Amino acid sequence: MADPDLRDPLHITMHEADNVAIVANDGGLPAGTRFPSGLVLVDKVPQGHKVALVDIAAGEAVRRYNVVIGRAARDIPKGSWVHERLLEMPAARSLDGLPIANVKPPSLPPLEGYTFEGYRNADGSVGTRNILAITTTVQCVSGVVEFAVRRIKEELLPRFPHVDDVVGLEHTYGCGVAIDAPDAIVPIRTLRNISMNPNFGNEVMVVSLGCEKLQPERLLPPGSFAIVDERNVADVGATEAAGLDVVCLQDDAHVGFMSMIDSIMSTAEEHLERLNARRRETVPASELVVGVQCGGSDAFSGVTANPAVGFCTDLLVRAGATVMFSEVTEVRDGIDQLTSRATSPEVADAMIREMAWYDAYLDKGRVDRSANTTPGNKKGGLSNIVEKAMGSIVKSGSAPISGVLSPGEKLRDRGIERGLVYAATPASDFICGTLQLAAGMNLHVFTTGRGTPYGLAAVPVIKVATRSDLARRWHDLMDVNAGRIADGQASIEDVGWELFRLMLDVASGRRKTWAEHWKLHNALVLFNPAPVT
Repeated sequence: MADPDLRDPLHITMHEADNVAIVANDGGLPAGTRFPSGLVLVDKVPQGHKVALVDIAAGEAVRRYNVVIGRAARDIPKGSWVHERLLEMPAARSLDGLPIANVKPPSLPPLEGYTFEGYRNADGSVGTRNILAITTTVQCVSGVVEFAVRRIKEELLPRFPHVDDVVGLEHTYGCGVAIDAPDAIVPIRTLRNISMNPNFGNEVMVVSLGCEKLQPERLLPPGSFAIVDERNVADVGATEAAGLDVVCLQDDAHVGFMSMIDSIMSTAEEHLERLNARRRETVPASELVVGVQCGGSDAFSGVTANPAVGFCTDLLVRAGATVMFSEVTEVRDGIDQLTSRATSPEVADAMIREMAWYDAYLDKGRVDRSANTTPGNKKGGLSNIVEKAMGSIVKSGSAPISGVLSPGEKLRDRGIERGLVYAATPASDFICGTLQLAAGMNLHVFTTGRGTPYGLAAVPVIKVATRSDLARRWHDLMDVNAGRIADGQASIEDVGWELFRLMLDVASGRRKTWAEHWKLHNALVLFNPAPVT
C-alpha cells in the first residue's frame, strides 16, 4: 500500500466480495477524487468512512469483511459516501442452529524459549507488578482510603523500594443495593477476585465502614483467599479468619479521623514489609494472563490494530499463555464465528448462554445491541454494531476457544489454566477492564482509533493506536502504532511481533507503558445487574 500521507488516493477493501471500502488518507478525500482503479468519488468521504465500489440498489446488502453490515436504505451510486444513515441494520443472528465446534484451526507449533521476569505467588499465579491493594467493602470509605493511600505513598512507600505502588480498590458498591438478589453475585465475586489479582502478591487488606450490607466476611469468607500469615490478627476490626486484615472505621477503638488513618497505615506497613521481600524471577511466557480490549474504536480498528493484536494472541497461545477477549455486544453479531471455533460443544454452549443472558439483560432496559456504538465510533467510520463487531472479533486471532467465563469469575476457579478464553463482559471500557482484572489478568492490551487515555492502576496497559495520525498526535500516550500497517510501512505480523516482545519487556518491569508513566488510572466500575434499593 502507498503511504496515505502522500496525496495518492487510497482505499482499503477487506474482502474481494465486499462492495464498500474505507478511505485511508488522512483528512479524507474530496468529491471528484479518482482512484487508480478508475473509481471516482461522488461525495467528499472522511478518513475511515466507506465508499461504494459499485452501484448498490435500495434493499441490497452492503458487505464489508464479506459480512452483511446492513441493507441500503435507498439507491447508492458507485463512488458515494456510505454512512450510517444509508444503512438499515440487520437483525441479530439467532442463537439457535449455530455451528458448534466444527472448525479445527490448524495446529500451530509451540513457541518456546520466551520468558519474562515476574513475581511468583504462593497460590501459583505470577504477577507482573508488586502492588499493595487495599480492598474496600463500600463506597462510604473511599475518601478515607484515598487520604490514607496518599499518606502511605508519601511516608511509607519510600522505605520499601521493591513495592511498585499502593492502590485503593474503590468502587460504588456495598450498600443501598439488593445484596441478596441473584445477580448480586456478579459485583461481589468481581471485587473478591480483584482482591486476589496476581499483581497483589496474595496480600489481602480490607477497609470496612461497619454497617454496610457487604460485610467483610461475605466479601472474603474464610477459605476464599490465600492465607499468607498464620497468626490471628489482633488489629482493630480483624475478622476471625487468620490472615485477613480488616480495619473497621466504626469500631469503638477509633477516636477521630486520624485514628482511622493510623490504623490503616499500621496494617499496610505489615503487608508492605512482606511484599518488599519479594524479588522478580525468570518465568516462562506461559505465565502471562493477557486481557485484550478496544475502546474509542474506528473503521481502522479492524484493519490495523485488532488484526495485529489477533496475530499476537496466536503467538501468546502458542507460548502457552492465557488470553481473554470480551465485550458481549461487540462479538454478538459474529457469534457463529466463535461457536464454530470452540474446542467442544460445552464451550460453545457456554458462549451461547452468555449471549442469551445479555440479550435478556438489554431487553429489560428496552434496548438492543445497537445501543453500543458511540458518536465517536460513527465519526470514525463505523456505521453500526455489526460492522464494529467484525473488527472487534479479530483481536481473538485464530486459535481455538478453550473456555468461557461469566462476569466476575476467576480463571482458576473455573479450572482454566491456558489458552484463548472468552470472558463475557459488557463492552464498557471501564467495566470490561474491571472484570478482566477479576479473572486474573496481569497484563492488558487496549486498542483505540479515536484515542483514549484509559489506564488501570492494578496492571500495565499497553495502548495500540489504529492510525498513524493518532500515534503522532498522542505520541506520549500510545505505546504501539499499528497505523503503519495501513501506511504500508509494516505488516500485521511485524506489529504483532513488536507487541509480543513489548509485552515481555513490560511484564518484566524493563519498560513502563505511557499510562504507567503518567499514572493515568481509570476507576474500577463493578458490573451490577441487580437492583439498587
